[in-house]
Amino acid sequence: MHSEVVASRSADQRDSSRESRNGGSPQLDAVSLAIIQQLQEDGRRPYAAIGKAVGLSEAAVRQRVQKLLDQGVMQIVAVTDPLTVGFRRQAMVGINVEGDVESIADALTDMSEVEYVVMTAGSFDILAEIVCEDDDHLLGVINKRIRALPGVRSTESFVYLKLKKQTYMWGTR
Repeated sequence: MHSEVVASRSADQRDSSRESRNGGSPQLDAVSLAIIQQLQEDGRRPYAAIGKAVGLSEAAVRQRVQKLLDQGVMQIVAVTDPLTVGFRRQAMVGINVEGDVESIADALTDMSEVEYVVMTAGSFDILAEIVCEDDDHLLGVINKRIRALPGVRSTESFVYLKLKKQTYMWGTR
């Protein structure tokens, strides 16, 4: 068991040296990818069970998971259905910007109602997913906060009528 922990530390040290050569982007080995896949299947899976599946001790898995969390490679969170917790209105908002797209994207990330922000190529400069309590709340966020940001030229809202699929199971392809 001790040799597994030592082997894990050696692999982690190799990962760190690869990070510095790759401009800070972590290079994940097969074991880290397997741990991620195990957690995507069940975020509450015990470290001992993960260790058995990937060939490491529970302590080595705990160490690897903590490193993946610290590096921002993954998050372990409870995913809720917004409707069941009082958020009856969701929308994707396409935003066109004049000037610095990144400053608008940064401002959007500071809004608690904004769950997802991506800078895009195409019809919109930014797509932002908004989760609100109701239509009035959504209108306030779009009209008084997003459109009020300096540099926002236009918005187009796509109100969700029904969510058919939401998954985080894309694996580690």
